[in-house]
Amino acid sequence: MSERGVAVAGIGIHPFGRHEGQSGLDLAVTAARVALADAGLRWGEMDFAVGGSDAAGKPDTMVARLGLTGVPFTNVINGCATGGAALRTARDAIMSGAHDIGLVVGFDKHPRGAFDPRPQDWGLGAWYGDLGLMLTTQYFGVKIQRYMHEHGLSATSLARVAAKAFRNGERNPAAWRRKPLTEAEILASPLVADPLTQYMFCSPSAGAVALVLCRADLATRFGAPPVYLRAVSMRSRRFGSFEVFSPSLPTDRGPSPTQEASRAAYEESGLGPGDFDLVQVQDTESGAELMHLAECGLCEHGEQEQLMETGATEIGGRLPVNTDGGCIASGEPIGASGLRQVYETVLQLRGRAGERQVTGARTGFTHVYGAPGISACAVLSR
Repeated sequence: MSERGVAVAGIGIHPFGRHEGQSGLDLAVTAARVALADAGLRWGEMDFAVGGSDAAGKPDTMVARLGLTGVPFTNVINGCATGGAALRTARDAIMSGAHDIGLVVGFDKHPRGAFDPRPQDWGLGAWYGDLGLMLTTQYFGVKIQRYMHEHGLSATSLARVAAKAFRNGERNPAAWRRKPLTEAEILASPLVADPLTQYMFCSPSAGAVALVLCRADLATRFGAPPVYLRAVSMRSRRFGSFEVFSPSLPTDRGPSPTQEASRAAYEESGLGPGDFDLVQVQDTESGAELMHLAECGLCEHGEQEQLMETGATEIGGRLPVNTDGGCIASGEPIGASGLRQVYETVLQLRGRAGERQVTGARTGFTHVYGAPGISACAVLSR
């Protein structure tokens, strides 16, 4: 890697789930301290920090707990893509030459129940909420129905995605839902938004992830095997894409932000869909994983069922997907999800993922998606 490259020097996580008596900021401070310790560094050695949270307060207030060092601290918010946006912001701060080393952190703590956003916060009129369209469960149901019809996928494939998530989550001590469920149990759970049932969805949760990033040529100074951030890309929606909180359904389709973000990451890194030992893609619900695999070019549209039937997406398969259980098993604290994917990938590339270790993993890809049509992708390698 060149001097202007970026590496991950330290990682930290606060387990996801329900954490009564702890604020989202409490979780973030814990993750930050773990990441700093993992890198063998102190907070006072950080040149800068970037933090993302949707509902748990302003990340820069962490300085009251970590130390009043005067460090420049940037707050970021981009819906469920907040973690990806924070990562991109931190990476660019180092690539620009402005800083050598810094902390990026994502966290959240959400109330029980489905997300309940306000239309005006997303540039929409009150009518959009009055029609019930701010319920993301409705949108995801409509989108996967259309996709399944166009590409010949069945409800069984949705259940397989969720069953895999719970199997992987059982092996992940930081996951929230760690009880395996069968495909039959998932299909038989209450219908939420046809064809999606209760256990095909993730759930709002609480958790935090922190990473220490550094200039690539400094990476060997730290105790863990170096992992390099080969690319980070972000894209928003174009005309013709069908995205959450985007009230149109065009007949002439444009590219999705996921397609464009993934292609940009491949071009920047020099790696392509066939080069990865494991991938993490946004799985807000089962259908999202299916669609995002194809939109990222990791398979053809309609090929997903065949991949699952052959075990390709399992740990030990040709293309392990969401090895930590993804959002379905971990839950989704919005600010932390994108960084959770990177945390898991770094753990795998270090060879320290325990029971869910992908043998010989050296390259990984992550993808996170958020409203109103923001995608962020990253490529990492040993």
